[in-house]
Amino acid sequence: MIDVKLGLHISTFSWPGGAQRLGPVLADIASAADEAGFDRISVMDHVWQIHVNGPPEMEMLEAYTALGFLAAHTSRAQLLTLVTGVVYREPGLLAKAVTSLDVLSGGRAMLGIGAAWNEEESLGLGLPFPPTAERFERLEEALRICRQMFAGDETAFAGAHYRLDRLLNSPLPLRRTPILIGGGGERKTLRLVAEYADACNLMNTDELPHKLDVLKRHCDAVGRDYDEIEKTVLYRFTGDLAETEREARRLAGLGVTVMHGPVRDSWQKTGEFKRTVEAVAGL
Repeated sequence: MIDVKLGLHISTFSWPGGAQRLGPVLADIASAADEAGFDRISVMDHVWQIHVNGPPEMEMLEAYTALGFLAAHTSRAQLLTLVTGVVYREPGLLAKAVTSLDVLSGGRAMLGIGAAWNEEESLGLGLPFPPTAERFERLEEALRICRQMFAGDETAFAGAHYRLDRLLNSPLPLRRTPILIGGGGERKTLRLVAEYADACNLMNTDELPHKLDVLKRHCDAVGRDYDEIEKTVLYRFTGDLAETEREARRLAGLGVTVMHGPVRDSWQKTGEFKRTVEAVAGL
């Protein structure tokens, strides 16, 4: 067995049958992945479809509503966004949403979070989208607030961008909620991973070894054990199992612990999707 866990990322909802079939198909996809042994299932935190997948007019579900639905149709997989844009929700409400998901799913929620990047959808629906530097400042404050609320610390928080008088979070999560930070920015994002996160999510490019080395240097600088951070890499499962196995071995050699991405033809209840899911999960 290859020591790499697998994650299913559901990034498109434009399936045959339209909106009326969207719920049943999504339930089929999630339950198939859950039963096959995928460690986690994620959705994007976007309100419009992103251009890499198609035009913005394509179907898109609100992330935490979708994750609540997925919680009811799975029993073992961890559930998260890949990843929440920090400026889309006030951090106190975000912590409450993730906590609610954790409690209702039996302790399976993760917080996936990043600095946000989609200005087009933000302006379109009136969501805040401050300059890059401010978004990263807000991200660090949000990480501190969420960690504090997940731990049950009600002490007031006063930052440059957020002020919370009492960080009451009842009920608390059923477990210590893992935090994943998405992005490979070397100066800010990977530093935040070293300081605050349990996991990172990186692109599977030629720069991956370098990004991991940068993360290790940040860990050394803040006194963090690099090996305790889960390294997640985006990977599109094509159905070519030999290729997937080669990539899994290569990534494991770099210290990557999770291959996480979409599965080809995942809208199909039977056939290629289930065969691919079961075969990949058995690697």
